[in-house]
Amino acid sequence: MTRRDFGWLVLIILIVAAALWVVQNPDYPIMRGLDLQGGLQVLLEADVPPEEEVTLDQMDAARQIIDRRVNALGVTEPLVQTEGDRRILVELPGIDNPDEAIALIQETALLEFVDSGNTPLPEGMCVRTTHDEGPSRCEFAPGQELTEEELEPAFQFETILTGAALREASAERTEFGEFLVTFALQPEAADLFENYTRENQGQFLTIVLDKEVISSPRISATIRDSGTITGDFDLEEAQRLALQLRFGSLPVPLRIESTRQIGATLGEQSIEASIRAGAIGLMVVLLFMLLYYRLAGGLADIALLVYAVLNVAVFMFIPITLTLPAITGFLLSTGMAVDANVLVFERMKEEIRKGATMREAIATGFDRAWTSIRDSNIATLVICLILWVFGRNFGASTVQGFAYTLAIGVMISMFTAVFVTRTLVRIVLGRSSRWTRNKKLLLGV
Repeated sequence: MTRRDFGWLVLIILIVAAALWVVQNPDYPIMRGLDLQGGLQVLLEADVPPEEEVTLDQMDAARQIIDRRVNALGVTEPLVQTEGDRRILVELPGIDNPDEAIALIQETALLEFVDSGNTPLPEGMCVRTTHDEGPSRCEFAPGQELTEEELEPAFQFETILTGAALREASAERTEFGEFLVTFALQPEAADLFENYTRENQGQFLTIVLDKEVISSPRISATIRDSGTITGDFDLEEAQRLALQLRFGSLPVPLRIESTRQIGATLGEQSIEASIRAGAIGLMVVLLFMLLYYRLAGGLADIALLVYAVLNVAVFMFIPITLTLPAITGFLLSTGMAVDANVLVFERMKEEIRKGATMREAIATGFDRAWTSIRDSNIATLVICLILWVFGRNFGASTVQGFAYTLAIGVMISMFTAVFVTRTLVRIVLGRSSRWTRNKKLLLGV
């Protein structure tokens, strides 16, 4: 065993140990999709008068925004699709907090930075702004700490920027334990914001969400492209606001028409049959490799088991939601992992038939098979990218799941075929003892 082989062996053992730790860790459960465990179904409808027109473009934009929002919750592989010209159907697999998901789906989150002049507005006050589009979540009643003289001019404010000008937003915690939302502006809005804050030092810039005041800070410095939104937030409220702002406001307000729990679309018998078929197929492949390629095939079987453990660990750690299409992607990549070993072993057998020693056959087999393995896997990864883009743009989350698991499996198979199998073969078959000269035993030649 060379020092290089020993180093690779140690690295492989450490990687497998880390993967086994993830697999047995209850903090990283396997996420199952709607077809395997069921979930929550929410039917949304445009909350506008019947005579008001709602375009297909508006509903499609709302569908895409909702899809991004629920995925940001950690709910992967949701079903989000339009139904008719005013409804959106959302199905969420196994979520922990249905109320939070429903609220995030429904909220429109119209953020406005408004000029309130010399008047600091109290949190929770309802205001009208010059931006006449968007929802209101409160009644425009008089009062709320303002006198009648102050109320009239303060009730209508000029909107300086809306949430559309934001480039990103995230929830953070201050050193005093308070939660706030930091934001960054789009380049084209930064100049406007910089000029406004420079010219209005000492005035109040009120931050309004859906016509309700969040905070009303005094402008004390020139702000160009980033800032903070403060308020009486807890962690969940700050994270929810950041998600809403990061993924945009809905083009039309939506109301919840109905909610219900749905069961797995695949029955228990179908799931058990699928698991049984996958296990039988894997055993057949392992047995074939062992019988056809003898000791080398046995080493490839070990590498294939390492491949399976690494895949499961990655699925649990990311996490990846396993649906039937996602499992199909994993099984397909398993076939590619076996195919890589077949290419290597066939090249080794060719070299041995030409009279090469076992060590020479190992080196040549891996070197010459690598280009074929690399090219085929790169081609598969390109296809995965195309499928992922298609699934993202057309709301086909199951296609995205298939692309995810296939791509992950292909990358891990390259590692196991090129590094794990080669290291084991070099250590076991590359020895110079007499028993390793039995080529029939070693490789079935």
